[in-house]
Amino acid sequence: MAGASLLALFDDIVSILDDVASMSKVALQKTAGVVGDDLALNAKQIMGVRVNRELPIVWAVAKGSLINKIILVPAALLISYFLKWLVAPLLMIGGLYLCFEGVEKLLHKWLHPDEHGKDHPADSKSEPVIKAPTAELDEKQKIRGAIRTDFILSAEIIVIALGTMESQSIGMQSLGLSTIAILMTIGVYGLVAAILKIDDLGIWMQMREGTSSVVRFQQKMGRMLVIIAPYLMRFLAVAGTAAMFLVGGGIVVHGIAPLNHWLEHTFEPLQHIALVGGFAYWFAEALFNLVIGVGAGLIIVLVLNLGRKLLSRKHAK
Repeated sequence: MAGASLLALFDDIVSILDDVASMSKVALQKTAGVVGDDLALNAKQIMGVRVNRELPIVWAVAKGSLINKIILVPAALLISYFLKWLVAPLLMIGGLYLCFEGVEKLLHKWLHPDEHGKDHPADSKSEPVIKAPTAELDEKQKIRGAIRTDFILSAEIIVIALGTMESQSIGMQSLGLSTIAILMTIGVYGLVAAILKIDDLGIWMQMREGTSSVVRFQQKMGRMLVIIAPYLMRFLAVAGTAAMFLVGGGIVVHGIAPLNHWLEHTFEPLQHIALVGGFAYWFAEALFNLVIGVGAGLIIVLVLNLGRKLLSRKHAK
C-alpha cells in the first residue's frame, strides 16, 4: 500500500514537471524576441570595460538580474491576481523609460562626444569626499545601468510569460515563472560572458602548438574569431541601442489600442506576400516600433528639458 502511494506521488511529480516544461516551452517561444533584445542590450551595456573585469562584471549583473526576478516573479503574480488592471500601465512606464534612456544615450554621444564615457563632477555643496578611481566609478555605473535595463526587460518577459499561463493555477504559474526566470538568467548571461570572451578564445586557439590537422583547424578558427570579435562587438553596440527602441516602442504601440489596431490593419496585407510575407510583416512592424520608440524618447527628453528650464527660471526669480 505504501509502495503504491509512493509510486502515485512520483507520478504526480512527473506530471507536474511535464506540465511546467510544456508551459515554459510555450512561454519561451512567446518571449524569444524580448530575450534576444535582452541579450543584445546587456552585452552592449557591459562592453568597453577592462578585459580582466569583464567576467566579474557579468557575474555582478547576473546576480542583480536574479534579485530582479526574485522581486518580479511574486510581484507579477500578486498584481495579476489582485490588481490585473495595473499590469499594462507599469509595462508602459517601463517601455517609455527604455525609449527615454535610448534617446538620452544617443544625444549625449552625438552632442558631447568628448564627454562620452567620462564621469561628471558631482554638483553638490556638501563637504568634498574622496572619489573612487574613474575606472571603478565607470564599472559601477555600467553594472547599475545594466541591472536597471534588465529589470524592465525581465518585467516584460515575465508578464508576457504569465499571459500564456492564465488558465493555470497560481501554484503552476509560480513554478512556470520561476523556471523561466532561472533559465533566462543562466542563458542570457552565459551567452553575454561567451560573447565578451570570444576574442580571448580566439587568441588561445591561435596559440595552440602542434602540426596535426585538428590543431591547424583550431588555429584557423582562432584567427577567424579574433577578426570577427571587434565586428561582433560593434554590431552588438548598435543592436543594443536599437533594442531599447524596439522593445520600448513595441510596449508603447501595444499599450495604445488604436495605434496597435492601425498597425495590424495596415501591415496585415504584407503577410500574404509569397515566400517573404512573414519576414515583411515582421520587418515593417519592427521599423514602426523603432520609429515610435525614438519619437516617444525624444518627446520625453524635450518635456524633461523644458521642465528643467522652467524650474531653473522660477528659482532664478
